[in-house]
Amino acid sequence: MTSRIISGVIALVYLVGAYASGGGETTFHVGLFLVLPLACIWFSEEMGNYAGMLMQGGPMTSSPAWLVAALGWMLLFMPVIAALIVGLRQNH
Repeated sequence: MTSRIISGVIALVYLVGAYASGGGETTFHVGLFLVLPLACIWFSEEMGNYAGMLMQGGPMTSSPAWLVAALGWMLLFMPVIAALIVGLRQNH
């Protein structure tokens, strides 16, 4: 439950920042980006089981919930990491 609240607050910060800097269209695009990471964090068990259902005919097990959630967190922080890298490269 705590991870849902924290990730939701981070997503809200992204959306407010997107609206402040680019308006409605940018906010919409950021919102679309946020769907997958939030789904992985909030519904990691279900998303891990869903991955197993995608493969038909071949043996595929479900993904561990902790791994799905970790990848969701990584995706959620990707814009921050990219901004830091760009900022560091511009200073050199």
